[in-house]
Amino acid sequence: MQKIRKGDKVVVLTGKDKGRTGEVVQVMPKEDRAVVKGVNLVKRHQRQTQSQEAGIITKEAPIHLSNLAIADPKDGKPTRVGFKIEGDKKVRVAKRSGVSIDG
Repeated sequence: MQKIRKGDKVVVLTGKDKGRTGEVVQVMPKEDRAVVKGVNLVKRHQRQTQSQEAGIITKEAPIHLSNLAIADPKDGKPTRVGFKIEGDKKVRVAKRSGVSIDG
């Protein structure tokens, strides 16, 4: 089970976007990276295609998982993730407050 998943609210710990929060759009476990909405924006030159016109577009670049921390559901501050077995399910838990992260 992964600590950071698609749809999680995360806080950026280091880099140019330090302190910013966003939602995980995509996780790439093999590369240990994730794409976060509104974070690590880069400009790319786009060639014209049938569906898109040419120009410079801004999009999110992947960010390493070590630079992200899950936002605590209680106060929104960065927290580490622990696991707890509730019944027959393994659930992610915020170490900071002890609150379950999974719905």
